[in-house]
Amino acid sequence: MAKRYGGKFSPQGDASQPDQPARGQFDGARVEPAGARANLLFLPAVPLVFLSLNDGAVGMTIGLIAAGVLTAAAFLLREGLRAEAAYNARRVARKPAFPRKIFASILTGLGAALASYRSEFLDAASASEVSLIAPILFGCVATVLHSVSFGFDPLSDKGMEGVDTFQQDRVARVVEDAEQHLTEITDAIKRAGDRRIEARVEQFQDTARDLFRTVEEDPRDLAGARKYMTVYLQGARDATIKFADVYARTRDAQALADYSALLDDLEQNFAARTRKLLLDDRSDLNVEIDVLRERLQREGVRLD
Repeated sequence: MAKRYGGKFSPQGDASQPDQPARGQFDGARVEPAGARANLLFLPAVPLVFLSLNDGAVGMTIGLIAAGVLTAAAFLLREGLRAEAAYNARRVARKPAFPRKIFASILTGLGAALASYRSEFLDAASASEVSLIAPILFGCVATVLHSVSFGFDPLSDKGMEGVDTFQQDRVARVVEDAEQHLTEITDAIKRAGDRRIEARVEQFQDTARDLFRTVEEDPRDLAGARKYMTVYLQGARDATIKFADVYARTRDAQALADYSALLDDLEQNFAARTRKLLLDDRSDLNVEIDVLRERLQREGVRLD
């Protein structure tokens, strides 16, 4: 019997296709904010350590302290760049509690000043002849150049107008716990030793984080999403741990199929809940618009 062809690109379409297109492999991918430019700042401490080993007790101590300060500055800079990237990626975010990039600039200047002081100390005939002018100038210049190169931390909250800070704190705690569940899922699935299922888990995690971001932007959505961010993720974590242990030992194809089906169901439910929350937000917007229209009409303002 002849059968009408139907598919993704047919005129009639395919009713079995999902409402939302599948995520691409690089959907949600982000460039690592702490790139080569920031990682290069770990290098100056290395020659400084080796050059200080034969400078006597005082010179070696100052050199090692300077190297440690420069290394700490590089670590702070890397974490500050990552925190800034997370801040920029969200529409609603608080400023970092600790300004890592600013302190990285200060530590870089301090490290440069100590390195310069070490050189001045070694060149001087006596301790009284050591000048502090050059170390101070080097430290100030290094601090300014570091700040110009990498900028400052975000110094104000973003999108927090009209947001209940108490509810925002509650959301932050729930999201932190949910992110911990995702981290445990990632650690567990690595034991399975299958790159394809790892990529499938990453795809589900991207969908789950879409729900997290939606709740962060409107803390009122927490009540409707709490079960997904706690109970369902805990169940997904437990199922992942058991699957990884079984699959690593047996390579059971049926276990892989069952776990993949579980991920499909979870992803569809998380995506549906995210769409539901967004539709509720749109309904709230329509209510606000209707109320404003009624007020304008009562004031005698004509709306075409």
